[in-house]
Amino acid sequence: MLLLRGYVHSEFLADHRVRPPATTGAVPQKVLDGGPVLDARGSEPVSHRVPDRNIVLTFDDGPDPEWTPKILDKLARHNAHAVFFVTGTMTARHPDLVRRMVDEGHEVGLHTFNHPDLSYQSPGRVQRELAQSQLALAGAAGVHTSLFRPPYSSTADALDDRSWPVVREVASRGYITAFIDTDSEDWARPGVDEIVRRSTPRQPGEGAIVLMHDSGGDRSQTVAALDRMIPRLQAQGYAFPRLTEALGAPGPHSAVHGAQLWKGKAFVAAVGVSESVTGVLVWALVLAGGLVIARFALMLALSAVHAGRARRRHRGARRGGAPPHAPQVTEPVTVLVPAFNERECIENTVRSLATSDHPLEVIVIDDGSTDGTAHIVESLGLPGVRVLRQPNSGKPVALNHGLQHASHELIVMMDGDTVFEPSTVRELVQPFADPRVGAVAGNAKVGNRQKLIGAWQHIEYVMGFNLDRRMYDVLRCMPTIPGAVGAFRRSALWRVGGMSDDTLAEDTDVTMALHRDGWQVVYAERARAWTEAPQNARQLWSQRYRWSYGTMQAIWKHRRAVVERGPSGHFGRVGLPLVSLFTVFAPLLAPLIDVFLVYGLLFGPTLRTAGAWLAVLAVQGLCAAYAFRLDRERLTPLLTLPLQQLWYRQLMYMVLMQSWITALTGGRLKWQKLRRTGQLGAAPPGAAPDPRALTPPGAPLSATIASPHRTTPAHAGPRAEPHRADGGSGRTAT
Repeated sequence: MLLLRGYVHSEFLADHRVRPPATTGAVPQKVLDGGPVLDARGSEPVSHRVPDRNIVLTFDDGPDPEWTPKILDKLARHNAHAVFFVTGTMTARHPDLVRRMVDEGHEVGLHTFNHPDLSYQSPGRVQRELAQSQLALAGAAGVHTSLFRPPYSSTADALDDRSWPVVREVASRGYITAFIDTDSEDWARPGVDEIVRRSTPRQPGEGAIVLMHDSGGDRSQTVAALDRMIPRLQAQGYAFPRLTEALGAPGPHSAVHGAQLWKGKAFVAAVGVSESVTGVLVWALVLAGGLVIARFALMLALSAVHAGRARRRHRGARRGGAPPHAPQVTEPVTVLVPAFNERECIENTVRSLATSDHPLEVIVIDDGSTDGTAHIVESLGLPGVRVLRQPNSGKPVALNHGLQHASHELIVMMDGDTVFEPSTVRELVQPFADPRVGAVAGNAKVGNRQKLIGAWQHIEYVMGFNLDRRMYDVLRCMPTIPGAVGAFRRSALWRVGGMSDDTLAEDTDVTMALHRDGWQVVYAERARAWTEAPQNARQLWSQRYRWSYGTMQAIWKHRRAVVERGPSGHFGRVGLPLVSLFTVFAPLLAPLIDVFLVYGLLFGPTLRTAGAWLAVLAVQGLCAAYAFRLDRERLTPLLTLPLQQLWYRQLMYMVLMQSWITALTGGRLKWQKLRRTGQLGAAPPGAAPDPRALTPPGAPLSATIASPHRTTPAHAGPRAEPHRADGGSGRTAT
């Protein structure tokens, strides 16, 4: 649609060169001395002049939606006719005006499709200009015409050795060429009086073909000149006939039928659709740009607020411990690690927990693995680590199984491909000093960032996910606790029915359920976890497809929060709209930025287009640099940001589109396991090496790991409350 629109607006394949005058040796003298109407279809060219007391008004370059109707109104008012030499581009864009010309008895001639100087063009290009113009004319008015006027032409005696072959070529295809006697030069807007003077024949009573324009700029002087000139000359005995009427020749129009008519109608209809679609796309581009800027502004502003709060909190802790309203949380926690075929990663995951500086127990829930995952964990012989086995039932069932065997009220959940820093658990559980907090999101980071696709995900995690979480934390509407690093009150989980398998994104689902149950969900930016991101485009597609589709499901499942009261209503009227807008809807418009980039570079104002795109990239770069600074990350990966925008972002668009199709067609995704390489060691990237991370299997570990034999508190059992069953989805790290 953009290409068609650009073509009929002469934004590409147009040639605006104008050839300077040449010699006239090849032009027959009788043509140079003859009249303005030239019939060169036979072996000998024949010229014709307009009879005395006849003025043939001709209008070039239209039709124009503003000025052509006004000119037609003036002609109708004064009972005058004219010839409109229309371009194919304008005819296709404004077919109703051409139809009105024909219906009101005016004649229509061709002025090429997009107005090139035909003396520069090949015979094939000349033929295309004529054929495409006739196609547009057939679609607009159902006729073909035999009248033609070359662009940039004037009187017959201006023909030269360059333009004469064009006249012969056009004549060989059945056209009569109409030049002029008098040029109003209205294009220069010399004033109404001057236009009238130049349009009047030099000799009283002399016939003439007068050149005017109904397009190409402000034609208000032309309209006013007609209102003055036509009555004055009519009073002098002049008539304003059609050209063939003045010459006593057959009319130029012939009706079009059959396939040619329908081809013309189809072409004109397609141009109409392209005009409408392009208008919508332009507004959508403006909307997309506004949303991008609004999101960046919101993220930066609220992230700055969040960072300021965090700095004040940590300064207070350094000066004398935590403030009275936020005592240190030292109670032990249970870490749940659901695992399915994680043999490459599980040892590093468990060993990283052994370095924790917070007391904990570790429960690995083996979800029917076939690669010996459970045996690997058991063979480590680590105190405080135990394995639960279950038939393959999915991640939500595994987590609920682990919850029932957990010894502690505070629950940390992580994936089997994730590595914690020694301080991760401690930082993650500190917000639970506030009894209103039901869940805490940690800071998931990409560990395998050495390759390009990993570096791009690293940028996405730091810039997108973590800035988003800071923003949502300030707004008190955190939508997702990442599966790679999150903490919960077990009692809060049981109150909402535990981990639900209604969706593919149980972490988003349960987070939204906690909001609706009145719990606060916060972000602990210092609780860092290092996860292994997908290594290739296929794995990345699989993961993000599930995330995207899961988010849609979760939004739909918890849609009633929009009309509820209290904390649920706050989340429904703040969190759900933001997640829906920035995660589900706005990305549908974002590809327009790249579409118009390509279009503008190829066909539009190249420098302005490139400048605008680079400006948007600069804004993204500044946001990314700020996010990296907050996370204390090196800025080197940001060198790949331009390439990320050109490739990685397109992949995310296609993933979202496929998710939309799945959602709208009622499809159901299955859990898709990604292949892991186990690249992350027990010592997380960027963390100081810890000797305990290298402890051989069976060696004693830190005594901070709690005993697995503590009894489950009585209040930790599930409350007799039914699961919400109104559909759902979410997003979880894999």
